[in-house]
Amino acid sequence: MVRPFVTHAREQPTIEWRPGVQTRLHTAGDRGATALCVIEQWCEPGRGAPTHTHFDVEEVIAVISGTGEFWVDGETEDVAAGGSVRLPPNSWHGFRNAGEDELHILAVFASDTPMVSFETDPQTILQIGARGRMLDAHRAIREG
Repeated sequence: MVRPFVTHAREQPTIEWRPGVQTRLHTAGDRGATALCVIEQWCEPGRGAPTHTHFDVEEVIAVISGTGEFWVDGETEDVAAGGSVRLPPNSWHGFRNAGEDELHILAVFASDTPMVSFETDPQTILQIGARGRMLDAHRAIREG
């Protein structure tokens, strides 16, 4: 019998990915996952993720609380608590907290170590949940 891998919040502290954005990595390749990466984020008003891509990886973001403004390939839509957005592979997308309260989201990727490249620095490729030369506790800089 295969036992589940349980993540307890007290064992997975949050880190600041960018000003006003706290992230907890629930599971990824560096934690034994083979096909999924799950992250939880809390964003202050006006904060979020700038335009970026995960290349050929699909992502779903569920809004737990607050309201986020999401954009993908030039289309923008507000998504409130209880809603979700599917971000297609190879899309350029981002989001920001569009409300006055904290935005709390859960993101699920169809990869154990999804790559990410930001529109403002497309030459730098990071991998969430990978090992190597680390940018922070959750992201490695992809070499080669």
